[in-house]
Amino acid sequence: MSRTINMMSKAHTVKGQGVLSAYEELVSLVKNNLGDIYDVRINQVRFADIRHYHTINPWFYFTLPFAKIKSSTVGYVHFLPETLDTSLKLPKIARKILYKYVIEFYKSMDNLVTVNPYFIDKLVEYGIDRNKITYIPNYVSTSRFYKLDKNTKNEIRKEYNLDKEKFIVLCVGQLQIRKGIMDFIEVAKKMPDIQFVWAGGFSFKKISDGYDDITKILDNPPANVKFLGIVPREDMNRLYNMSDMLFLGSYEELFPMTVLEAANCKIPILLRDIELYKGILEGYYLKASNVDGFVAEIKKLRDDPLYYNKASQMADKCSKYYSEENVTKMWKTYYNKIYKLSQKKTWGNNK
Repeated sequence: MSRTINMMSKAHTVKGQGVLSAYEELVSLVKNNLGDIYDVRINQVRFADIRHYHTINPWFYFTLPFAKIKSSTVGYVHFLPETLDTSLKLPKIARKILYKYVIEFYKSMDNLVTVNPYFIDKLVEYGIDRNKITYIPNYVSTSRFYKLDKNTKNEIRKEYNLDKEKFIVLCVGQLQIRKGIMDFIEVAKKMPDIQFVWAGGFSFKKISDGYDDITKILDNPPANVKFLGIVPREDMNRLYNMSDMLFLGSYEELFPMTVLEAANCKIPILLRDIELYKGILEGYYLKASNVDGFVAEIKKLRDDPLYYNKASQMADKCSKYYSEENVTKMWKTYYNKIYKLSQKKTWGNNK
């Protein structure tokens, strides 16, 4: 009898978010590389050896006692209360209830996987046993995201009514204050000769943090800024390839899927200099701490071919490090360990 993993997720109900991308990539990775060991099921009510929860929906939480009879449960940590706090604008009482629920959901899991080792200590501070937390990075397939040739790049720019001669800076992410949109706009204002493009929208609609202020920007953006709204993921490879670089000014992230997607396309990556990236991306990206720093890095990438080539090589190294082969090994080791624990589950008799 084959081993079974039941992937539990409702990420598809919110478009344009990294959790959905991470879920799709992992399901594909396991099916393609571990399919001879594990039978992957999606949101099934039936028992499985491993139940891997990708989202924290209440129905999942309420059915946990039933699931745990024979399954080992794994919770995927894509966010913590402090990251939600800068993403959603909620009434105080609703925020308090939600944050308590998030931690209770994580505590209820037999095991947890976090995509950033930085958050292991944070989870421990919430009273979660360190021994049940494992770090496994995000992953992006090179069959979905890869470098295209220059002619194709120019054709894509034409489709989006963008000048093929201009230097294009791309940002990908939800429209939220924590994503650094205000600095993005200020940088664009200081560099009118460069084209800035933002792919992403209000995934959580009016409860997105900064909704009113950001809406005013959308109504009257600088002439060199183009907002594309939420773009289907199947179209994103073309956007990365039409761009000269990726710029994320986010103040908080766990492990941005956009960085891995851009890295596969071998375009330079510029990020805000924050502690969260040091354990997972050090050496693979350019960094700055404020508007002037971002402007300086973008100018250097545009004007210095050697600097641009070096930054492209950094992105390529990132792609190779977080390769399908390396990440598959991590998941195989992890799932095998969790499977052994599932064999100790009982329902009348041990398996």
